[in-house]
Amino acid sequence: MKTLILLITTFTLFFGCNTENKKESATKPLSQPELVERGNYLVNTIGCADCHSPKTFGPSGPMIDPNTHLGGHIDGDVTERVNNEALQNWVLFNMSNTATVGPWGISYAANISSDATGIGNWTEKQFFSAMREGWFKGLADSRKLLPPMPWENYKNLTDEDLRAIFAYLKSTKPVSNIVPPPVNPDSLWR
Repeated sequence: MKTLILLITTFTLFFGCNTENKKESATKPLSQPELVERGNYLVNTIGCADCHSPKTFGPSGPMIDPNTHLGGHIDGDVTERVNNEALQNWVLFNMSNTATVGPWGISYAANISSDATGIGNWTEKQFFSAMREGWFKGLADSRKLLPPMPWENYKNLTDEDLRAIFAYLKSTKPVSNIVPPPVNPDSLWR
């Protein structure tokens, strides 16, 4: 009798818990508006605009320029050569936080707005490739993304989170801005 009760209890616990796990993992997919809302939350929580949005100077210091939100580095905003001595053991950012200089040269934050000069023509597959594998424009035959882009952290986001971020970025105001190419370190120092 004890063996029968133990078997029934074990069976109930195993299949009861297993059924609950199936219910939790089979969540309803988000609608498009919910996906965009989730993407907005993620983009603003993980700091995408911190580097991908030019800044203006306001009463509290640098603040995101709403006219160029997520538009990347604006060409002509600090592209000067850098004193090599200033970079010993340092990485430097420009005042907008859209350009970074270090041992790799100068990298400029990409335009991630919905414009064709941003990610407007990207496919979801390209976005996943950029975020998971670190390919420029999500193209495997291109260069790798440069610092400080933390794609190696973002590669761990779920597929649903990446879809949400992509849906949000595709819904943003388009900012027409062609970001300059990176500067090779050999031509940087003076």
